[in-house]
Amino acid sequence: MTSTFPDLDGAVVLITGAASGIGAAVARRAAARGATPVLLDRDGAGAQEQAQALRAGRAGPAPAITADVADEASMRSAVASALQRLGRIDAVVTCAGVSGPVGSRLEQVSLADWQRVFAANATGAYLTLKHTLGALRRSPHGAAVLVASDSALVAAPGMVPYCASKAAVVQLARALSVETAGEVRVNAVCPSVVDTPMSRGDLDRGDFSGADFPVHRPEDIAEHVLFLASPAAAGIHGAALAADFGYSARSAFPA
Repeated sequence: MTSTFPDLDGAVVLITGAASGIGAAVARRAAARGATPVLLDRDGAGAQEQAQALRAGRAGPAPAITADVADEASMRSAVASALQRLGRIDAVVTCAGVSGPVGSRLEQVSLADWQRVFAANATGAYLTLKHTLGALRRSPHGAAVLVASDSALVAAPGMVPYCASKAAVVQLARALSVETAGEVRVNAVCPSVVDTPMSRGDLDRGDFSGADFPVHRPEDIAEHVLFLASPAAAGIHGAALAADFGYSARSAFPA
């Protein structure tokens, strides 16, 4: 099949969690590649601010829609609004998520906090995909990229809800890639620490200057995401791309 969207030019890319962090970076990079980004976020004012900045620098549209990924009625309405405005959705990127209680042992985690983390991270990805798959199947190059975390693959103390929820996101991508084989490509990205407001808050840092560990820029992860979303990645299905500076590949053997 020939590429209809060389480098995503002309594609409609719906992005959740687009008001800041990785989601905002994906929207900027998608627009720079000629795509039409649709910015969804529970923070409607933040999404609108990002969209206005994009519209100021380009001729094409960049709709912003207030939506809560954990609420099915909200997501159904948001997707319907995007389709009404633009007529199609060619790629979906699920960036919306929360970290939850960081530093709390499992027995200290309340059921409400556990459910809140899974609602945003796992259920949010599920609802986004559930309501966009019809449009993705109609696209000549339908693709979905789920933003997970290296915490889906490795773990640190005090992060059980987050690790478990991101592992669910990875397996959601893998299972759905099998279910939609030949129709929609579904992949996940698993970055280590990214310089976002959420990461700064979790680690109680004003910034990451002087950090004794490597940190991604949101723009770097956006590039990984948009490669997987583009026709250039046509042969990649059900992958979980670890972007962790090689840490998970290292042996603990003392040599």
